[in-house]
Amino acid sequence: MMRIATFLTAFALVWVSAVDAKPKPVSLSELEPTKDQAEAAIWAMRHLTRIHYKSEALDDAMSAEIFSRYLDSLDGDKWFLLASDVEEFEPYRTTLDDAIKTKALGAAFTIYKRYLKRVGERTAYARSLVKKGFDFTIDEDYVYDREDAPYATSKAELDDLWRRRVKNDWLRLSLAGKEDAEIQKTLDRRYADFQVRVEQLDREDVFQTFLNAYAMAIEPHTSYLGPRASENFAISMRLSLEGIGAVLQREGEYTMVRTIVPGGPLDLDGRIKTGDKIVGVGQPDSEEVIDVVGWRLDDVVDLIRGPKGTEVRLEVLPKTAVAGGETKIVALQRDKVALEEQAAKKKVIEVEIDDQKRRIGVVELPTFYMDFAARQRGDADYRSSTRDVSALIKELKKENVDGVVIDLRNNGGGSLAEATDLTGLFIDSGPVVQVRDSSNRTTIERDRRSGVVYDGPLAVLVNRASASASEIFAAAIQDYGRGLVIGETTFGKGTVQNLVDLDYIADNDSAKYGQLKMTIAQFFRIDGSSTQHKGVIPDVSFPTTIDADEYGESTYDNALPYTEIAPVSYHRFSTVATLSQALEARHQKRAAADEELQLFFEEIADYKQARARKSVSLNLATRQRERAEEEQKQADRDARRVALGEESHRASRLDDGLNAGEPGAAVSELDDEDEEERPDVLLTEAARILGDAIAIGGPLLAAQVDPTTDSNKAVH
Repeated sequence: MMRIATFLTAFALVWVSAVDAKPKPVSLSELEPTKDQAEAAIWAMRHLTRIHYKSEALDDAMSAEIFSRYLDSLDGDKWFLLASDVEEFEPYRTTLDDAIKTKALGAAFTIYKRYLKRVGERTAYARSLVKKGFDFTIDEDYVYDREDAPYATSKAELDDLWRRRVKNDWLRLSLAGKEDAEIQKTLDRRYADFQVRVEQLDREDVFQTFLNAYAMAIEPHTSYLGPRASENFAISMRLSLEGIGAVLQREGEYTMVRTIVPGGPLDLDGRIKTGDKIVGVGQPDSEEVIDVVGWRLDDVVDLIRGPKGTEVRLEVLPKTAVAGGETKIVALQRDKVALEEQAAKKKVIEVEIDDQKRRIGVVELPTFYMDFAARQRGDADYRSSTRDVSALIKELKKENVDGVVIDLRNNGGGSLAEATDLTGLFIDSGPVVQVRDSSNRTTIERDRRSGVVYDGPLAVLVNRASASASEIFAAAIQDYGRGLVIGETTFGKGTVQNLVDLDYIADNDSAKYGQLKMTIAQFFRIDGSSTQHKGVIPDVSFPTTIDADEYGESTYDNALPYTEIAPVSYHRFSTVATLSQALEARHQKRAAADEELQLFFEEIADYKQARARKSVSLNLATRQRERAEEEQKQADRDARRVALGEESHRASRLDDGLNAGEPGAAVSELDDEDEEERPDVLLTEAARILGDAIAIGGPLLAAQVDPTTDSNKAVH
């Protein structure tokens, strides 16, 4: 029997890292396909051409798609490869299908080696520019949006593109107040680190990228996961792993402790602090402590992870010590660590509606998770989002809340079963979603448990990044009239994926082939419509933070089209839509007078305006004027916030010229704390809207069947 796990998610591409740790750059001789990879490609082809919901033949046309997507995955913005390189690769455009069928994957590695060579040339050139400095009195622009740009036709053309890129990097740091010597050091390290990271990618990474180009050429939510990516996905779904309880990040040549998970071995031991650097790792079966300076991050993580109850020895360089300073050895017992950051959380917001205070409970759910393995083993206490939310709802009821908001903003999906079960917390029983497979057979996922955990006023808060399982839940709540949907139109992903274990199918004794995340069905709302492309349209809308032409299912050129099927029979609780017009009017009136909302809407407008830009001036005077205008605008907004009794968050919003990961643990922690302390004006407004609905709608928001609805007829 095929071992699979059904789930839904908004994003398909997952990068996999090498299983064998390598402290040095990978040699070109090692960048060759293996026999196992060739076999994995064959197994993937069989499923993609026969079982996929949108199964397509692996022929010359598909080869051309794979070719284009593979190049895009390596150099989508055309910063490295030359037009002559791509022309040289042109014979592969129609032969990659044969390469997969004949288990001859050399072409993918040949292309990658050229890319690797160009990366070395570009980073060397960038580092040479840093030594010289720049003239910022010249009127010229840096075009940073190169998605639709052609490949450079000559080295001179690419040199000029990179000159402007490095010049902009320097100018950003200069505008942030950095001195020239510090800028030189920062940029030189930035480009050197990038080259090292690329050079440490091995044949597993190359194969991962290539097979993903094939998978995503069929449909955007299909992807390939190698053995390590498969384990990382399982960890994210079960919200636990066995290790030391730390989030690590790369800082230069070192692996640094970014954050410490509360309650984990590292936290309970107390000898290792945030910002300390791990320079060596030792195992209980060996006296040797392996030097991991310069290693890729995931290889270090591989050494540190291990079964619960086993020992790991860490050689640590304190954050206050200089490179080459005195280190210490810390021995820790690995344990099971809960990843609570992605778990459901609750809080209570008090709002005033019509001179009456309302207590609104909020449940934030970042993903629809389930520990599939624990459930299959029959563990009574397996972790799931529905179980966690149910417990939180019961706690909120004891706190006498007047209503509950389920916050699904930025929730990209997860388990299909969890979306169904979570809906069941708020409806007595009935259909939740329809699922149609590649044979056009439609099944209905139902809540089969009688009773509800919560029968009071309910709202679901969504945004453009709410996708898949989030859309199933929000759509079901909306179709039943069980609660309000508030926010932005959602992502628009209406497809179902299965995780197919290629090693299990091939009867391998160990992990060699990886897994295929494959679209096998499309889901439909119980009213017969679909969220595909269309998304879930809120009952009360907020201004969009990201336009539909920039983000969402509609931006994919090979996504499945919108379609409809017949509705199913279900009982509507109430016609919440009748409240929408009145609630929208109240919201608009409040927004016009609410200073916090006005500030937020202004920032959205500025953000959209900035995203619309494709280039930036490299003239110092021009950029200084633009930054002064930005600073003044933010100063004015900060003054308005202070007048409202809030703290200023101005500094964290200004461009500091640094890339992700460069500030260091201390600064990153401050940014995280700052983000947590900022008032969530949209969540507060969602609570107010639910409070409005309670005031003017009353019973319409409770789990009561509308008596005017004929229970024997479909509602649609």
